[in-house]
Amino acid sequence: MYVKISNGAVDQYPYTVGDLRRDNPNTSFPKQPSNEMLADWGVHPVSGENKPSFDPKIQNAKEASEPTLVNGIWTLGWDVTLKTSEEVATYNAEMSDLNRYERDTKLAETDFYALSDVTMSAEMTAYRQALRDITSHANWPHLDEADWPTKP
Repeated sequence: MYVKISNGAVDQYPYTVGDLRRDNPNTSFPKQPSNEMLADWGVHPVSGENKPSFDPKIQNAKEASEPTLVNGIWTLGWDVTLKTSEEVATYNAEMSDLNRYERDTKLAETDFYALSDVTMSAEMTAYRQALRDITSHANWPHLDEADWPTKP
């Protein structure tokens, strides 16, 4: 991806070689112009930063809308902001739904142990009860893998 720069400021992002050709119909460009040639036209490649670490429970990480010049390289960074109370509530509800689905799936995988003609072990009974009680876990609804009971 490229950025079009005019007078040292972002003119257009994203920008493509196709955009350059369309903006300059009377100019013939090679199939794959070099970065040096593109720079002569104010077009520069954009480097992307890795997504920063953030707490998804209370923060949003969104790719910046346009790149900035960092050490001579046009770089697309990230904006980390605090979630609104509504966003936190929505995120918690989504995590709750996701974990309830995982819990229900784990229970369904062991339902045949609860048939009347099968004797369920004490360990399996405890496992299934722990799955049913997972919503009262201290980390609910933000469970880690270690928070889930271990299937016997």
